[in-house]
Amino acid sequence: MATFVLGLVILFVGAALYGKFCEGVFGPDDRETPAYCKQDGVDYIPMPKWKNMLINLLNIAGTGPIFGPIQGILFGPIAFITIPITNIIGGAMHDYFSGMICLRDGGSQMPDMIRKYSNKGIYTVYQVFCSLLLLLVGAVFIYTPGDIFATQICGFDGKPTSISTWVIYAVIFAYYLIATVFPIDKIIGKIYPVFGAVLLFSAVGVFIGMFVKGYPLLNVWDDWRSPALAAFTVAADGTQAAFSYGDYFSAGHFIPIFFITVACGMLSGFHSTQTAIISRTVKSEKEGRMTFYNMMVLEGFIAMIWAAAAMGVYNLGLQEANAGLATGTVGVVCKHILGNFGGIIALVGIVVLPITSGDTALRGLRLAISESFHIDQSSTSKRVGLSAVIFALVAVILVFAKFNNNGFNILWRYFAWSNQTLSLFAFLAISIWMFENGKGKYVWIPLIPGSWYAFITTTYIMNAKIGFHIPWTGAYAIGITAAVAYVGVILWYGKKRAAKLTHK
Repeated sequence: MATFVLGLVILFVGAALYGKFCEGVFGPDDRETPAYCKQDGVDYIPMPKWKNMLINLLNIAGTGPIFGPIQGILFGPIAFITIPITNIIGGAMHDYFSGMICLRDGGSQMPDMIRKYSNKGIYTVYQVFCSLLLLLVGAVFIYTPGDIFATQICGFDGKPTSISTWVIYAVIFAYYLIATVFPIDKIIGKIYPVFGAVLLFSAVGVFIGMFVKGYPLLNVWDDWRSPALAAFTVAADGTQAAFSYGDYFSAGHFIPIFFITVACGMLSGFHSTQTAIISRTVKSEKEGRMTFYNMMVLEGFIAMIWAAAAMGVYNLGLQEANAGLATGTVGVVCKHILGNFGGIIALVGIVVLPITSGDTALRGLRLAISESFHIDQSSTSKRVGLSAVIFALVAVILVFAKFNNNGFNILWRYFAWSNQTLSLFAFLAISIWMFENGKGKYVWIPLIPGSWYAFITTTYIMNAKIGFHIPWTGAYAIGITAAVAYVGVILWYGKKRAAKLTHK
């Protein structure tokens, strides 16, 4: 438990200090943004600070900060240190600068930011990559909340042949369509406070319950290789064997697998597309740190809670220590800590997370496509028409994932990898913005996490079966090369852009 508490101290104290530093580097002022931002013929009325904060949190926090840590904690208590450090210098910084730059540029969206601070080639690649990711996000964030609701709350079997499964999916689809088409302050702004209350009950309830129940958590200085208390796993011959975090760590390639698996609680490229949406409803730049930076820190806190809760139920032998059983682990945690009734409410809060990310993901995709291809979105019928095409593609992905025996695993792996890879575009744009705005001496802020994730994502896809399936030695070598090249190209290009501006 001591390492978990230490991790929380690192998260909140480190975030307070580094967040203040990042705020100073950006230099926000207190001038008010325009009375409204025009978007596709729809007026986005600035909303109160608390509502922007809550909406942004619900937008960025999907199933990633729950399922990722549940799987990642199998690597051992090192997760309690890695999650907060990466969140502070990686994810929260990424979200803050992405949101603030879009805000200062008049409420622009991420495609506009990438186009402005890179070149046509990079912008084109980003558009294709981002569109594919948002489609995957839409599919994943229908699949996971739908299955949790069906199996853990309603008691259905969740099978693809069951009518109940597709009825639940259809209801989520219907909500997504409404949230995608109508103005953010008309639908999302009204319903999210209710969702937020349920989410907070879920997170705070599990957090307090772990201490009340005395969940046994390992520390980094403990013996990871000894059997983890009552935890167990199932061997290939069907027998039960003691689970060892140390053995899992040694065999699991912590780098890069952990950083791909945990994802959203530490860093998510998807978040940049969401902070850009909220940049259109923020009244003043002074709200940016709380709305963008601190909400990602709060997501890191949620990730820490679920990493600890999962370790607790593993160590008590309440759930098999198996990364493939994350959905079941969620149900065990909620019901063991909060009882049947409280557990159901907590599960509803968990269902809320992906749904409130999926709706704005598809909204962001509609905006990106309409702006890229200059598709008129001035009326509801035109927005519905474009949304229908997008939803049809999501439905195809969802059907594949549900009926293919390994479909969801394939979907999740591509989603996790592409999610982290997308952040590289944001780090590039942030770096170039710094060069162009006389802040070149601070370019190390985005380059440190950017180079690290260039190494992580390249190494992973080089080795993964869904990628090039190259042996680890070769994958690591290519990953290092990619990271060096990433930094070198950004430094060269950034200085070139800055020099051109100076010359003008």
